[in-house]
Formats: sequence, C-alpha cells, structure tokens
Amino acid sequence: MIRQLLLVVLILGLNCPHLLAAEVQIREWALPTARAFPHDPAVAPDGALWYTGMQANHLGRLDLASGEIREYPLPTPDSGPHGLVADRQGNIWFTANAKGYIGKLDPRSGQVREYPMPDPAAGDPHTLIFDAKGILWFTIQRGNFVGRLDPATGKIDLRSSPTPGSRPYGIVVDSRGVPFFCEFGTNKIGRIDPDTLAVTEYLLPEGARPRRIAVTPDDLIWYTDYARGYLGRLDPNTGKVSEWPSPAGGRGAPYGMASTPDGMLWYSESGADPNTIVRFDPRTGKFASWAIPSGGGVVRHMVATPQGDLYLACSGVNKVGVVSVE
Repeated sequence: MIRQLLLVVLILGLNCPHLLAAEVQIREWALPTARAFPHDPAVAPDGALWYTGMQANHLGRLDLASGEIREYPLPTPDSGPHGLVADRQGNIWFTANAKGYIGKLDPRSGQVREYPMPDPAAGDPHTLIFDAKGILWFTIQRGNFVGRLDPATGKIDLRSSPTPGSRPYGIVVDSRGVPFFCEFGTNKIGRIDPDTLAVTEYLLPEGARPRRIAVTPDDLIWYTDYARGYLGRLDPNTGKVSEWPSPAGGRGAPYGMASTPDGMLWYSESGADPNTIVRFDPRTGKFASWAIPSGGGVVRHMVATPQGDLYLACSGVNKVGVVSVE
C-alpha cells in the first residue's frame, strides 16, 4: 500500500503594516519512494499534480481527490528528470537533465518518446514550457542554450545565449507568445524572438541572480533574485526594473515562483528555516509569508492552476504540496 501523509495547516498572514493578511491552506503528501528528490511540479488537464523524481528516475502523478500516487519509471537509466509540463492532450513532457534529451510520457500507455538534443554541448536541458501554439520552449543551463521543440515534427532548434556562462534557467511565455528566461549566471533577463530565436537581454541591478520567473496578466516580467534576496519586476517595453526586499531579507534566497490568474505573485524563500511561501500583491506592494509545515527542503519550482492554487515540489523532504487561499 502506498504510504501517504497529508498535513494541513491554516495560518493567518502576519499582522504587520507591510504584510498582506490572508488565510492559506498548505497540504503536503509524502512520496512512496524514498529520496526521490521531487524537483518540478506540473498541472495536468485533469487537475492531477505531476512531479519529476529526479534521483529515482521516474515521473509521479498525485490524484488530489483520492491521494493516490502512481509512479512511471523512465526507460533510460539515470535520466535525471528535471523540468516538467503537460500538454493539452494530457501528455507529460520532461527534461532529462543528465542524459541530454526531452521526453514525452503518454500516461495512458506508459510509453516514453525521447527527443535528443541536436548538439552534444546541450547536454542538460533544464526548464520547459508550452506557448499557445503548442510549441515547447526550454532552457539549457550549463550548455548555455535556449531552444524550441515542435511536437508536430520533432524538430529542435537551439540558440546560444549571448552572454557566456549566463546559465539559462527559469522560462515563461507572455500573452503574445514571447518567451522570457532567467540568466542565473549573470544579472540579466533574456527575451527570445519566437520567429528567429534572436535573444535580447535586459540588464538587472549589479549582483542580481534571477533564478525563477513569472509573468502577470499585464505582461510584466517578475523574477526571484536568489543572490540578493529581492523580488524583481521588469517592464519589457521600457527596460525599467523595480525591486522589493523579500520578507526574510538578504539571506532568504527566493527561489521557486509563479503568478496566479488574479495577478498575485507567489514564491518560496529557500534560505529561510523553515522555507516560506510568500505572496506579493503588485497593486498594494504588500507581502504575506507562511512557513511550510514540513520545512520545505527547498522549493525549486512551483506552478499555478487555473483555479489559483499552487503546486509545489519540496525536494529535500520528499514531498509534494498544494497551497490554496481560503
């Protein structure tokens, strides 16, 4: 029998002048395989929470209604599944961070199709996301590439990031179909021309290290500054950058982040003990912060559901979680 742990916490937002009061529910489920190291979560069309078991070489699916977790082993050993996203048909796409391919899992059959990188230097595909046309965009961190994959043909196109060692990391697509990505190795955000793959870079403050990225309905680009402990915002139309210090301060190490449909920004402070879930309201400039019951173990990525919930992968404590605003 699959062992499950469901931990529920209801916490009121801190009652401070600069914080935004809210009531939040955080639920967590322990994974059946020890030390699976869940890295990235994804939202499937049926509402299921998927995750990559990076060290266990499998993908996992949590049925939120029943609490049942099913694991899907990958055929290539030691693939290091990392990034994760679902397509409209319910197929689950992932980056094989240790084996240099992008994979597609059909949950109905369990079959996996592999799309190898066309350049051996692109050995560590990282994060991936679909645009509205069904094109898959992705980053390659150590290889210093960005790329796209057309699922209809299987064709992959790569483009080197202009700044050497820029370490392309988190990626999002705005409402116009334009991808933006973090350059974690430097203080820049990149923009990809969806037709030509030409990359335009936006300079951030000195010392900034953007790691994860989100886009709000107004097409403003937000990022977590992992090195300096800030939440940042880029206006791509003007290049203007605005910053807000994270509640945990310079050692907060803001990491995984997402924007919910209501325009709120959410992220986790991985340097706080326990890790926190932080909400920021761009309209008021106010924060709220909640401790993750399990401690978090570093939330490397989170995704928002259409209903405004958040799916988390809590790597170091071997759990996945859901954050809901009551």
